[in-house]
Amino acid sequence: MIQKSTALLPSPFTFRSSHSISLFFIKSITSSSSSINHHLLSILSNPNWRKHPSVNTLIPSLSPSQFSSFLSQNPNLNPHIVISFFDYLSTRNTPLFKPNPQSFAPLLRILISNNLFRVAERTRISMIKSCETRDDAVFVMGFVLEMRCRFKIDVWGYNKLLMCLSRYVMIEDMKCVYDEMLSDMIKPDIYTFNTMINAYCKLGNVVEADFYLSKILQAGLNPDTHTYTSFVLGYCRRNDVNSAFKVFKEMSKKGCRRNVVSYNNLIHGLCEGGRIDEGMELFLGMGDDGCYPNVRSYTILIDALCGLDRREESLRLFDEMKEKGCEPNVHTYTVLIDGLCKEFKLDEARELLNVMSEKGLVPNVVTYNALIDGYCKKGLVDVALDVFDTMESNNCIPNVRTYNELISGFCMIKKVHKAMALLDKMIERKLSPSKVTFNLLIDGQCKEGEIGSAFRLLRLMEENDLAPDEWTYCTLVDGLCERGRVEEASTIFSSMKEKGIKVNVAMCTALIDGYCKAEKADYALTLFKKMIEEGCSPNAYTYNVLIKGLCKQGKQLEGDQLLKMMPGSGVKPTIESYSILIEQLLKESAFGQAYKVFHLMVSTGHKPDVCIYTSFLVAYYNEEKLKEAEDVMDKMAEAGVMPDVMAYTVMIDGYGRAGLLNRSFDVLKFMVDAGHEPSQYTYSILIKHLSQGGLDIKTEASSINIADVWKVVKYETLLELFDKMVEHRCPLNTNTFSSLTTGLCREGRLEEASRLLDHMQSFGISLSEDIYTSMVNCCCKLKMYEDAARFLDTMLTQGFLPHLESYKLLVCGLYDDGNNEKAKMSFFRLLGCGYNNDEVAWKLLIDGLLKRGLVDRCLELLDIMEKNHFRLSDHTYSLLLEGLDRTNNE
Repeated sequence: MIQKSTALLPSPFTFRSSHSISLFFIKSITSSSSSINHHLLSILSNPNWRKHPSVNTLIPSLSPSQFSSFLSQNPNLNPHIVISFFDYLSTRNTPLFKPNPQSFAPLLRILISNNLFRVAERTRISMIKSCETRDDAVFVMGFVLEMRCRFKIDVWGYNKLLMCLSRYVMIEDMKCVYDEMLSDMIKPDIYTFNTMINAYCKLGNVVEADFYLSKILQAGLNPDTHTYTSFVLGYCRRNDVNSAFKVFKEMSKKGCRRNVVSYNNLIHGLCEGGRIDEGMELFLGMGDDGCYPNVRSYTILIDALCGLDRREESLRLFDEMKEKGCEPNVHTYTVLIDGLCKEFKLDEARELLNVMSEKGLVPNVVTYNALIDGYCKKGLVDVALDVFDTMESNNCIPNVRTYNELISGFCMIKKVHKAMALLDKMIERKLSPSKVTFNLLIDGQCKEGEIGSAFRLLRLMEENDLAPDEWTYCTLVDGLCERGRVEEASTIFSSMKEKGIKVNVAMCTALIDGYCKAEKADYALTLFKKMIEEGCSPNAYTYNVLIKGLCKQGKQLEGDQLLKMMPGSGVKPTIESYSILIEQLLKESAFGQAYKVFHLMVSTGHKPDVCIYTSFLVAYYNEEKLKEAEDVMDKMAEAGVMPDVMAYTVMIDGYGRAGLLNRSFDVLKFMVDAGHEPSQYTYSILIKHLSQGGLDIKTEASSINIADVWKVVKYETLLELFDKMVEHRCPLNTNTFSSLTTGLCREGRLEEASRLLDHMQSFGISLSEDIYTSMVNCCCKLKMYEDAARFLDTMLTQGFLPHLESYKLLVCGLYDDGNNEKAKMSFFRLLGCGYNNDEVAWKLLIDGLLKRGLVDRCLELLDIMEKNHFRLSDHTYSLLLEGLDRTNNE
């Protein structure tokens, strides 16, 4: 889905050939149109046209626009033959001929000019009914009103036109049509008024709807079920469910029968207002009015129950509707699939999608989006892409939200280069990236430390006429702070007022966190006080960030005071608030004080989580108190708190320090069985203790620092790790080899990493994207560019999209090495991979070549891009010009 053509710019000969082909194509189309017109004229000039030899061959290739064009050019045709032929085309269900509003216009002109008003009336109604978009409705309104001087519109025609406009809530146009109706002296009836009332009520504008209600009464008409039902909807839309209830009750008092739509509108309003139990009660009482729930009634409640995590009730209702013969529709299944995905019950959601297909129901874009979002939030972006491919193969067109969900998924797993590639795909499909799109990409670049690219996206966002909002700048402030660039973050923060953007609590918290990480607690406290003074109330996360910063600088007394301040400020301390203090106290071996905070936390109703228990485990293992650590593990089990990767790793380290390596591997087995993949840190701990022979940490042989493990580990120790894992029935998988390869490659130990890959393949395990990336980057680090290029080529053949950072290292390295032709070839290869063109220019040309002062090489590669039609944004061209000028002047 991310591949692009790698075709070179055509040679002059090829270009002339292409141009000739284009001219030939245009001539053939013109010739074809002329031929169709000739055949049509021949057919429609004959009263016995059905027997014409060209009818059956012509009809399958005839489109509405071609037929309309033909009618416009031949207005004097026999109208009876024309309408007969048009009806015949419309009922044949041919692939191309589906009448649209524009196709009816020339037909109506012919009928009206021949005074065939009865047939014209039927045709005009068909024209109105054929509207499928807002633009269609605008066209029909203009045409019908334009023609009314020759072909008057009766009340029925006006009502149909109003209903068409109402479908798209085109209120101003409806008012114009209503006024034209009055100026034509056409008396509105109850359907006219009800249509106007319903349109206003869809928008929650019951005041204007009341005006048309008064018109009903003035005309001596009686409001009916449709009138009252619209007002129920209107009040619900303005979140005034009590008034909607009053109208609902008034219906029975007025002798006006309530129908299933009346009930559905009110049930939906109650559910939207969080009053689902009242909605359920109303649902159960529908039979009292002689009406019964339909698919929408059930779906409204199922949706509301899913939204409140009452999934079991929603599934019972789903089963009930099927038992009662009310077949779920696409929306019902979509609601359930969305609910399951939000709970990460993805297998069940996928099974429901299969059930839909078996029942002949076609999933829509919302259905697929729910699944794609679920998989992306779980980090299973490859599976989400499979759903995306299924969606496209079923002719369901992705929308902006689809792409935003995939972009979010790729950014979450730190594959922002793949997310950027989707930006180009959106534009190719004529989908305009939204503010959300850019905010996600900016966040993704920041999380990968690519702050420069994040700011370039900010400018690209503005170039697309999208104004950055508080979340855009919050992300940038947070990204700068994470990289220690707190002064730049502070400058952006200070400029917010000038930009007319309100500083929010998230942005303040990000900057406070930045100051704390830069050990500027005084600045953080000043900002904290300032945000309170300016009415920006800190939340629990703000307090936690500040408490953590104070503790980090040894000011836990101030942190403790801040914790005590929270309830008085209307902010309830979270479990993390207590966890920060407990962790700091344990680091100082203040077990008594730590337990006091622990018991205080429990007394406030908080249940200790895995992070708090892990802090106690670390403290006890550091003090060599193995029994106490095991007591903590027992308490965790009693409390039903499952260890996470970090907790298991701490246990592994604790037993390793005590020289109990077999116990460490037993814990590893528990970890794997619990569904947790060991991290690289977990493997580092195991390798450290294997290297030390399981001896106590205090002995001379155990002087290995965890940060130096990958520098000193022997290959034989890695083989010993595998043997131990096999012995304890811990499976060797891609993650195992990826963690080890990454560690070795980071230290430039390519030979051992290569041997590890051979060992991996002997187990029948395939290389992952991360392993390839580590090998490529290591080869470049060692200036083994030929090997790096081979790894990259293999990645591509395996369907992986390499990080642009890898290509930057390779291309720049090849130029540094004097291998210019190979550099150009590698660059050309990457252009066909589907990367975002602007990001290629940012990371390779600007951040790569221009930063090295390689102006000529930069221009050389820019020329390749342009010759192969890889266009850049205006902003990127400006950046390139700035970079070239700056480099030339240095």
